[in-house]
Amino acid sequence: MSQSSGKLETILVVDDTPAILALVVAILQIADFNVLQARNGAEAMSVALNYDGKIHLLLSDIQMASLSGPELGENLKKQRPELRVMLMSAMKGGSMLVLNYGWAYIEKPFVKEKLLQMIDLVLHSPDKSQGSNQYDTRK
Repeated sequence: MSQSSGKLETILVVDDTPAILALVVAILQIADFNVLQARNGAEAMSVALNYDGKIHLLLSDIQMASLSGPELGENLKKQRPELRVMLMSAMKGGSMLVLNYGWAYIEKPFVKEKLLQMIDLVLHSPDKSQGSNQYDTRK
C-alpha cells in the first residue's frame, strides 16, 4: 500500500450480503482504513449524510434492492463530487454496467491482495474521472 493509505482515508462499503460485507470490512480495517458500512443503498445514503468527514471511496455491490450501486454512486457524487467510486459484482457482465460511468470495477470473488491493490490505484490515480480500463480485474 502507498504511504498515504490508512486511517487518513475513509471507505464506505455497501453490500446486501452480510457475509461479503463483513469480509470486505474486515479486510479494509486490517489494512488500516477508516471503514463505514451499510447493508443497502438507502442505508448508505443515510450513513454518508450523517458522516461529517471526507469519504474518499465508495465500494459498493452493483445489484441491490431499491437502489443499485451505480445509482448510489451517482447520488453520492452529487453530495460529494470528490468521491471515488469502485463497484463490485459476482454477476456475469457486471463490468458492462459500470462502463459508461468510467468507474473502477472488481469481479467477485476476489483475493484480498487484488482488492487492496485496486483500492490503492483508485484512491491515488491522478485520473479523477477514473475513466480507464486499468482497473479491470479481468486483465
